[in-house]
Amino acid sequence: MKLAELAKELNVSTESIKRFIQDFELELSECLYPNFEIKVDFENFARENADFLLRYEKDLLNTKSAQDIAKKIKQPIEKVEEVLNRNLPCVYDNGYYKSSVSSFGIDNKLGGNYQFVYDYFGKKTALAKRDFIGYRDLFFYLTEVLEPFMNPMESKNWGIQRPAGIVLYGPPGSGKIFWAKKIAQIIQYEFNEVKRHYLGFSYSDGSKSSFNDFLVAMMRQENVLLFIEDFDRIMADRTDEPFNLNIDTSEVIMHHIHGFEEEALLLVGGANSLADIDEEVLAPGRFDVVVPIFPPNAKERAEVILYSMTKNLEKDSLLYQILEKNNADHLPFWNEVASRMKTFSNTMVIDFTQSLKKKIRSEYRRNPSVDLPITQSMLDAALRDSASKLTEEYLNQIQQFIVDVSLHNFDEFAPRLMVLQQELNTFKIKEEPRRAIGFNTDNEDR
Repeated sequence: MKLAELAKELNVSTESIKRFIQDFELELSECLYPNFEIKVDFENFARENADFLLRYEKDLLNTKSAQDIAKKIKQPIEKVEEVLNRNLPCVYDNGYYKSSVSSFGIDNKLGGNYQFVYDYFGKKTALAKRDFIGYRDLFFYLTEVLEPFMNPMESKNWGIQRPAGIVLYGPPGSGKIFWAKKIAQIIQYEFNEVKRHYLGFSYSDGSKSSFNDFLVAMMRQENVLLFIEDFDRIMADRTDEPFNLNIDTSEVIMHHIHGFEEEALLLVGGANSLADIDEEVLAPGRFDVVVPIFPPNAKERAEVILYSMTKNLEKDSLLYQILEKNNADHLPFWNEVASRMKTFSNTMVIDFTQSLKKKIRSEYRRNPSVDLPITQSMLDAALRDSASKLTEEYLNQIQQFIVDVSLHNFDEFAPRLMVLQQELNTFKIKEEPRRAIGFNTDNEDR
């Protein structure tokens, strides 16, 4: 059953169910399959708690002030305002909150008793078996973008067409290829990455072929997602430059783009930034859907660490036994070091785990016991190793990314954007206050 079908049965909107999942931080793997089919446990939960979901939606749709919320949930207004400010909801000029704020969600964050929600799902899905780690906001944003692929009635009822192209943008190592593959999985398209050599001329069995030939061949197939890296470089404005490979590639793409929908082809470009892409490329009917791929936040970094440290490990493996002895097979162990990985990309976080594994192995060879401690010095050394990619160039790319998101996707990702900006600010050099020039004429000690 699709989410929209369940929502219709319960007489609630799909948006309120999505918001509920985010407010209560339910694991997506416990609720949905990647193609947006509802899992049986969540389907049963929703039916059994339909009255609560109706009350949740009614509250969500009501405009309300912080004072209204505080009165309803019987919490101090200061605590309510703290949660609201942390999540940057949409606010009317008169101080009332739009439908992006749920009193139940605020109450849950302030310790309200909603154990009936969490008890229903039982033991959480193991990290290794999850379809997603974090990123609920990005997942639901993508499902909005991809709705015309999953629901043909969108086009019939509303005239909303499938996007011909999507640009995934974000700093290096943030996971653009991962999300391109996830899009293909959601809409049930075949994923195909455009290798660099496809962009020029290639030879096969003595015959010469071009990128145009390759693209036309892909368009003849059904339900194909093509992913192209370095999209910002390929589709940059080069009107003043002489003919080159990138101009040829961009012209081929722009020539065929209006046939992509008819031929069931979706082209997804991966870019570090939107700033250099030709404005004509991002015009309506072309690559007008842009999706920011953020570096993980602190909670997601801890989850990535635990996932990577335990991936493919048997329970009786030496590393897993060492992790268990240190309680490092649970998230709390990694929270502190994850909080220090400010602005780290997913790649950097994984680099940290690879470095730490080697240090643990080296220590085990000197002291062959599974009781060996994972020390702070080990963690610090692995953190230094993984921070080698945290260069000035990378931080400048983060700053440009923040500018891009502010211009193109601010409303959808304001809370995540604020957190990233705060992390980036920790790297800024603070100027020492300048000492006044001249003599001190007061009676102060010199």
